[in-house]
Amino acid sequence: MSYKHILVAIDLTDDCHPVIRRAVDLAASVQSKVSLVHVVEPMAMAFGGDVPMDLSSLQQQQIEQSRERLDSFVAQYSLLEGQCQLAYGQPRQEIHRFARENGCDLIVVGSHGRHGLALLLGSTANDLLHGAPCDTLAVALSRK
Repeated sequence: MSYKHILVAIDLTDDCHPVIRRAVDLAASVQSKVSLVHVVEPMAMAFGGDVPMDLSSLQQQQIEQSRERLDSFVAQYSLLEGQCQLAYGQPRQEIHRFARENGCDLIVVGSHGRHGLALLLGSTANDLLHGAPCDTLAVALSRK
């Protein structure tokens, strides 16, 4: 099977580099397009929904910092220039939406091999597998 459009979903940590490299190498070998996506979650989700204070300025600051970090990742991989997306919302939904809307046929994500299925892939990677609109590749990340 030859992939035409590979989507790399990252969390902007240094652990992302092996994931990006794997996707870029795969894309080069099958001559496919690569896109990079990072999803900024609403801060209210971290607090269970109702928050008795205005988080909008903090949220905007988080988005701006994420954009800067995403741009620094893209600058390191020439194949990704112009192919990055910063999304806002629930990671699984936004990554699946991006994959569907852009005709991606593979999602690449990092996984921390721990114990049990949920911990094997990590909560976001495990969540991505369910209902993914295309194949999903979980790149094993080394334990620290």
